Amino acid sequence: MNYIVFDLEWNQCPKGKKREVPGLPFEIIEIGAVKLNSKREIIDKFHCLIKPVAYRKLHFMTKEIVRVTEEDLSHGRSFPKAVRAFLKWAGPEAVFATWGQSDLTELQRNMKYHKVLELLKGPLYYYDVQKLFAINYEVSKVQRSLEYGIDYLKLEKKLDFHRALSDAYYTAEIFQTISSEVVNASESINVYQNPKSKLGEIHAVYNGYSRYVSREFSSKEEAFADKEVQTTQCCCCEKLARKKIRWFSANSKNYYCVAVCPTHGYVKGKIRIKKTDEGRYFVVKTIKVSSESEMLEIKRKKDALTARRREKRNT
Repeated sequence: MNYIVFDLEWNQCPKGKKREVPGLPFEIIEIGAVKLNSKREIIDKFHCLIKPVAYRKLHFMTKEIVRVTEEDLSHGRSFPKAVRAFLKWAGPEAVFATWGQSDLTELQRNMKYHKVLELLKGPLYYYDVQKLFAINYEVSKVQRSLEYGIDYLKLEKKLDFHRALSDAYYTAEIFQTISSEVVNASESINVYQNPKSKLGEIHAVYNGYSRYVSREFSSKEEAFADKEVQTTQCCCCEKLARKKIRWFSANSKNYYCVAVCPTHGYVKGKIRIKKTDEGRYFVVKTIKVSSESEMLEIKRKKDALTARRREKRNT
């Protein structure tokens, strides 16, 4: 097993969002990656520029940030050839690691656009090094920049930021500092390729929380009405937990609840309803260990929301 720590640079429509190609808000123009063995030692590298086909002119922000020219990209590989080379280099037992969640999603989105998504079957288990950094070094859940992480650890800045291979190296260096306990307990799931059937649904249990990813539904209402979506199970013992605060939401995407396990006490739930590129819906439900103080804070939020809605109806 090898870790593949990779970074992507991408371009966007230079004429604005309204003129972008459907299904491709960001076109990948560079792939950089380093390969780490099971001891997290760097053993190899990969780099490739990609010749764009959707957005051949660079957006002004891309020019400022990435420091690559249209002339450079004109000599790049086609995306299908580049991604085939990258995945062959990564190997069949590769475990991906990235800084944040976006790179793995955009890689798959570009693969789908170029009709080569079958090369990378999902949902994909990976390591979000940005999240691991926060767990290992900080109390807050603030999403830090890659440069912040390098500065925090006082690592040498030998390369320019915002080039794919450089950022992959920096991400790998931070990944090497994360404790094995945190890495082993904090795997992430990318659900761009979400489960399509009941059999394919994901039930994952981690240290202190659990995650459920549902099959697809035709509407948000159908998704939220599903019995398994509504159920709250303790993330420690997986037994049914009695709801203390029933599911509620301030919008139509995120729902919250609090339940009580007779053995492990309070657990809090969050449901995110996600929409696929094809207009269908699926659910990501997370259950975490909680406390009475968190329960009371969630109750205050629900009560305040109920009061605002009641006041709105009466005006």
